[in-house]
Amino acid sequence: MGEGNDSGKVLEIHTADIKLTAPVFHVQAKNLSAALTTLVTTLDGLGSPWGDDEQGKTFGDAYSPRQKAVEKAAGTLVLGLTSIHQAMADMSDGHVDNDELIAGMFTKVKEKVDADGKGAK
Repeated sequence: MGEGNDSGKVLEIHTADIKLTAPVFHVQAKNLSAALTTLVTTLDGLGSPWGDDEQGKTFGDAYSPRQKAVEKAAGTLVLGLTSIHQAMADMSDGHVDNDELIAGMFTKVKEKVDADGKGAK
């Protein structure tokens, strides 16, 4: 697309590419989930290292809600990557099934011949 070479195809889907790419999303979801777990356990293990003086409390009041927001956003990304993996796998399977269905619609039907050698109606 965009190179001036119009093959006349509206959409070209390579199911093999989809099947190869889909697991990448699963792997990256697992990697992000592990990183998120490390982040949360490390930060929780630190407690409130900024102290309880006025400056520490000001920092903690600003930091803590943002920490939870980052953790929640990363969790949403993990779910998103996992759902992309599943959707790509389903799309690939559905595309193959659809191709087979369409191919069956356009396959020439052989005429049945009855006992007297004439075409059946």
